[in-house]
Amino acid sequence: MTPERPVGEGMRMMHSMMQWSLVQGAVPWTVFGVTAVITVVLAVRMVTAAVRDAGRGGKPDAGWNAGRRTALRVTLSRPLPVVLIAAVICGVAGTVAAWLVSDVFVLFGVSLGWPVILTVGAGFAALGFSLAAAVRTRRFDRVCAIMLIPLIVLSTGLRVDGIYGEYQTIGTLMGYTPYASLDSIDVHPASMSVSQWLGDARHDDLPDMPRHGEVFAVRIPNVRSGFSARTAMIYLPPAALSGKSPALPVMELLAGQPGSPGRLVAAGDIPGMFNAYAAAHDGLAPIVLVPDQNGADTHNSLCADTTQGNAETYLTQDVVAWAKRTLPVSGSASMWAIGGFSQGGTCTTQLGPRHPDIYGAMLPVDGELKPTNGTVDAMVRDYFAGDSAAYDAQVPANAIAATGSPRQALFAGAGERDVASVGNMRTIAAAARKAGMSVTELLAPGTGHDWHAVQAVWKPGLDWFGQRTGLGNMTKSLKDYSQVEVLQ
Repeated sequence: MTPERPVGEGMRMMHSMMQWSLVQGAVPWTVFGVTAVITVVLAVRMVTAAVRDAGRGGKPDAGWNAGRRTALRVTLSRPLPVVLIAAVICGVAGTVAAWLVSDVFVLFGVSLGWPVILTVGAGFAALGFSLAAAVRTRRFDRVCAIMLIPLIVLSTGLRVDGIYGEYQTIGTLMGYTPYASLDSIDVHPASMSVSQWLGDARHDDLPDMPRHGEVFAVRIPNVRSGFSARTAMIYLPPAALSGKSPALPVMELLAGQPGSPGRLVAAGDIPGMFNAYAAAHDGLAPIVLVPDQNGADTHNSLCADTTQGNAETYLTQDVVAWAKRTLPVSGSASMWAIGGFSQGGTCTTQLGPRHPDIYGAMLPVDGELKPTNGTVDAMVRDYFAGDSAAYDAQVPANAIAATGSPRQALFAGAGERDVASVGNMRTIAAAARKAGMSVTELLAPGTGHDWHAVQAVWKPGLDWFGQRTGLGNMTKSLKDYSQVEVLQ
């Protein structure tokens, strides 16, 4: 009898499998490869059968018209023309349906973008091909066609995910959290300033610290807000994991909706991006807080205090107070930034200007002009108990004009193909300039409303924020970052 694997080894294997990438490497390319091979085999076999039967039309003495009709019946009785017709019809229908959902009814709140629309259309075409083949073929060909159906669905899903970059690993798709609890380590209060740390680094007198920072999971108490939030994620750089940490800057980052803190950490490549920064800056990097602003994938809190929950109080009081009490962070607004993607980007330009005493910088990507969940009338009714002024105060341009500070800075970005978000960014940036803020606008070429745009913008954004907070000077101009284009 084969002995059972130890529980620890089984957990390690599961953890390893959860880290398999869904956007590059073995998993997607294996699925794409197997799908392509079976498709080619099936298509070649049907073409071969069609060529073999090509001369089996009407008899020569049956007359030209009769022969043509017989040939047409024979042709339409073959699988190949039927599956090709089905593929074309399904492809057109799928593309039109995806376009309607994306750009006409806007069911997801934003345009899906033509790469996604065309990918969905291609997937429907392939499904039409395989379903028709499953009906019209026999034996081995039918088996191939049936096998193709789930493979096409999976391939299409992987390709769409690759465009967005939302689910980076199997674990993020399954809701698996690989991060240890923050309670599993001892976090020491700050014992020096960043400048003192850098002075010790010049004298090669830094305390012991790990080579890489780590992400931890934690439930942040909602003592003031009562807001029902999911587990937050915290990135601590090597310096914060030492016995003598400096008072570090903070980036409070918010996912989109639907979304979650864990997906932001994975899709935004927070560990990779911030560990690379720390490796080049003597173990220093901002502490990253990734709280949950919605409570569920299906709920949009509008990042405001409403009849559906006090999200603003949670994010700006509960989270901030807990961080200052628990982590080695600076208390100065100049050392704090808020940022986010999509709905999280909208929250950024709502909350940042409304709380200049907390946030000195804002890093939104692909945000909207206003908090959105249905029509304005519906939001005023369902969230603000009919108080339209309370809703208007949450509109970023209004918040910037009312309470934004010239001491704040806006570092905004948008994916080039997300035309609406590019326009939103430019409108909000103009409002920020009018309020006296320092403003940077970046375009991420070749990206849309996706996490590739987020990574492209936040990489220089991290260097920019690090310079603002004294962690280290930027070594190159923003124009020298290949993934972004500086608009202004």
